[in-house]
Amino acid sequence: MIKRDGHIHSPFCPHGSSDTMASYCERAIAHGIETITFTEHAPLPAGFTDPTPAQDSAMKEADLPHYFSLIDQLKKEYASHLDILTGLEIDYLIGYEQNTTTFLNDVGPFLDDSILSVHFLLINGSYYCMDYSPAVFKTMAKQLGSVDLLYKKYYETVLSSVKANLGSFKPKRVGHMTLCHKFRKKHPAKLSFNHEINLILDAVKQNHMELDYNGAGVMKPDCGETYPPASIAQAALNKGIKLVYGSDAHSASALLAGVDQLHM
Repeated sequence: MIKRDGHIHSPFCPHGSSDTMASYCERAIAHGIETITFTEHAPLPAGFTDPTPAQDSAMKEADLPHYFSLIDQLKKEYASHLDILTGLEIDYLIGYEQNTTTFLNDVGPFLDDSILSVHFLLINGSYYCMDYSPAVFKTMAKQLGSVDLLYKKYYETVLSSVKANLGSFKPKRVGHMTLCHKFRKKHPAKLSFNHEINLILDAVKQNHMELDYNGAGVMKPDCGETYPPASIAQAALNKGIKLVYGSDAHSASALLAGVDQLHM
């Protein structure tokens, strides 16, 4: 039975649901989960333009104090039933490493746990949100020349995120390391990328990091598997890398997403 969910969103997410944070806590308790981390999408750096049409990829910086305050309140209310950790999901952005480090230095003292994820890729001078839609994914592949080259670009960026020096508050967990699989049924890759994946796993090990074992992909019709899938999860375990289940829930009902396919 899953006792920890290390990747949960909140009503502070502009592209999520309006479910209260307390409703996530109640569902977690009802299903025997003992520890959760709220990992809302951190504000994007100043000067970075969110490429999604509604520019709703992340929470507003002005909401951070309320976010932290509400989690502190929930910690007290649920102290005897649930261990609640304060966290954020930090986007790794090529070219914005210093901005990210400065942000982490500011908010790090408030965090118990956090995730470092790649959602945005820099291609030919422009950023794209690679998991936004199949159409955007297709455009990115066309820009690079093929789906295989897009996968390669994604894995190279994940590797850069693992190796990046983002200061002492750098997140210790890599988020959904195979997010490029989200549209794999509609836009399949031809190559296995075993070499690139092994480089990432070795770097995760060397940098004493963990992997987000994310169930959200199971619920996506064009994916149907965890991030990472079972074979990569097993390879990580063989290297002694800790896997932390994350539902990546953007609604309370999405807690426990994909648990039936976990390989732990």
